[in-house]
Amino acid sequence: MLKRIKHFRWWIAALIGVATAINYLDRQNFPIALSEIRKTIAISDVDYGFINSVFLFAYGTMYAIGGRILDLLGSKAGYAVMVVWWSFANIMHGLVSSVLGLGLARFFLGIGEGGGFPGSAKVVSEWFPRRERSLAFGIFNAGSSLGAVMAPPLIAAIIALASWRWTFVFTGLLGLIWVLVWLKIYSKPQDNPYTTPAEKEFLASTILAEQNPGAASDAKTSWFSLLKNKDVWTVIIVKFFPDSAWYFFIFWLPKYLNDVRGLDIKGIGAYAWIPYAFAGLGSLLGGWLSSYLLKRNFSIDLARKIPLGIAAALLPASLLITSVSLNVAIVFFGLAMFGHQLYSTIAQTLVTDLFPSKVVGSVTGLMGCVVTYGAMLFSLIIGFVIEAYGYGPAFLASGLMHPLGFLLALILLKKSKFTTANAIPTN
Repeated sequence: MLKRIKHFRWWIAALIGVATAINYLDRQNFPIALSEIRKTIAISDVDYGFINSVFLFAYGTMYAIGGRILDLLGSKAGYAVMVVWWSFANIMHGLVSSVLGLGLARFFLGIGEGGGFPGSAKVVSEWFPRRERSLAFGIFNAGSSLGAVMAPPLIAAIIALASWRWTFVFTGLLGLIWVLVWLKIYSKPQDNPYTTPAEKEFLASTILAEQNPGAASDAKTSWFSLLKNKDVWTVIIVKFFPDSAWYFFIFWLPKYLNDVRGLDIKGIGAYAWIPYAFAGLGSLLGGWLSSYLLKRNFSIDLARKIPLGIAAALLPASLLITSVSLNVAIVFFGLAMFGHQLYSTIAQTLVTDLFPSKVVGSVTGLMGCVVTYGAMLFSLIIGFVIEAYGYGPAFLASGLMHPLGFLLALILLKKSKFTTANAIPTN
């Protein structure tokens, strides 16, 4: 007989956190190994910006489609399909020998990884009541930083022992192992054999009570209906500019350390993990702070906006990166990435605040699609800017994105929006 696990929902949060860690480990392979890959394949700044944009185009497109697939297939099957796809695409990186081949591998990687965050958001909406969701988001979002923290020293070690190609093979296999665990233990709370009766009753009562009775559980919601909803565009706009800055930081940090600070792969392995550790703390603190404010009887409106404001205030630290020593620059990188992940945790939680569980995957997918297209265009432009003018203008633009996003959040997110999950028109 299976042993039931008390508070099993937090084990589920940890499991999707591990998936997110693998997701980021896989996507960070290329930026971190770039200095070694360039010894085999000639890659210019413009090429690098283009390859990142190809990834982001596929990632953004599949963010929307993947969210839809997850709503149709369900969390268990849909999430497994995404992880299997991106794991094989990651392995593909180790088999190519040209810029075109790398572009194709990144494209296929983006297709699989695009379903990861919509899947996680859907799982959170199924397993957690509203007052716990920001912390659950913080836990799985911290996985992105855990993967990124692991990547520099791990990849440097694999390259030292074998070659850059083996880094993609090894990390790809990790994803396939995760899928076996996922298929073994995951199902919705009411059907899960590991969940205690008390937890099933708690989740059924709290999550059902938070649903808007006007949102029919069996109604099918079209993308067109979602795109007509003003709240969908609100959550998109709040995240649009900050995500462009985030992708600049994660993709260009290793290259900046090599190009400007003169670090080789061992030096990158020694330094590049530190900002991602800051980012992980930002994820956890953002989720904890918002949940803490709710427990202290702050309104949902303030419990979301206060962390967003704190996060946005930290990003201008990146403006100083080019003018200070390496050690201080790493600290400023860390503050910027801490701030982003704090901001991102709350921005993602907004979807579960404003929409019923049934459409969380689709709304999160549309949000991710649009904001990633913005990051794709930013990445294309930034490659030309850096090649022509250096990194200064790039850090200037990136440091102002989050304050802009927060200002728009203050304008667009009205207190009344948080009273209940909004009904979505159906057809």
